[in-house]
Amino acid sequence: MTLESARDYGVPVQTDAAFGGGGAEPYAEALLGASNVLYLHGVRSPEGSGVFAMNAGRWSADADATDLSLLAGAASPVLDIGCGPGRMVRAATTLGLSAVGVDVSVTAVRIAIAAGLTVLNRSVFDPIPLEGTWETLLLVDGNIGIGGDPRALMRRCAALLASGGLLVIEVSADPDHELSYEGTLEDAQGRRSAPFPWSEIGARALGPHAEMAGLRLAQEWRVSGRSFVRFVRE
Repeated sequence: MTLESARDYGVPVQTDAAFGGGGAEPYAEALLGASNVLYLHGVRSPEGSGVFAMNAGRWSADADATDLSLLAGAASPVLDIGCGPGRMVRAATTLGLSAVGVDVSVTAVRIAIAAGLTVLNRSVFDPIPLEGTWETLLLVDGNIGIGGDPRALMRRCAALLASGGLLVIEVSADPDHELSYEGTLEDAQGRRSAPFPWSEIGARALGPHAEMAGLRLAQEWRVSGRSFVRFVRE
C-alpha cells in the first residue's frame, strides 16, 4: 500500500502494516508449511480482541463446498481481495469464471503464480486493473479486516465494482460486533509479525458503512459455521 493511496481512503498508515508481515514473518512461514495454526492477537486496543486461532492449511487447500457456494451467481471478471495462495481464484477459474487475485504477501503471490493463477502483488488500495468494471469481488477468510477501517474498504470496493456488481463478504458471527485494532500474528513456534491494522465486523454493523459507499444489501446467510453477506453496487 502506498502512503498516498492509504491516506486517500482514510486507512491508518503504518510501517510493516500488511497482514502477518514484518517481524519473523509467521504468515509466510505458514504458507511454506512451517505451521498449520496461526494466532491473531489484538494489541494496543482498549477493548482487546482476545486471541483467535486460524487454520493456515485451509488457505492452501482446495475450495470446499461452502467456498464454492460463494460463487453462485458470480459473473466475470472476479477479483479476490487478500487472495493468499489463491484458493478462491482457483475455484472461480475451475467454474469457468475469469478471476484475478490481489495480495500483499510476496510468498502467497509466488505460490499462486507457480500454480498457474493470475495474482497481483499489491494492496487493494493501490491501482488495480479494470477499476470500475469488476463484476464480482470477494472478501472472505476475515479479509473485511484489511486496513482496519471497514468504511474505507467499502468505499474502495464500490470504486472497483461495475454498476450492478456483487460484493461477497465473510463477516463475524455476531451481527452487531465491530472492533478495529492493531493485531499481530504468531505461530506455535513463537514467531510473531509486526503489528498491522485489522478489523472484525458483523453483518448489521457493516450495513451503514456499505450503504454510505453506495452498496445495497442483497443477501445475508450462515453456513457451516461461517457468516456471509452479499452487496450489490447501485
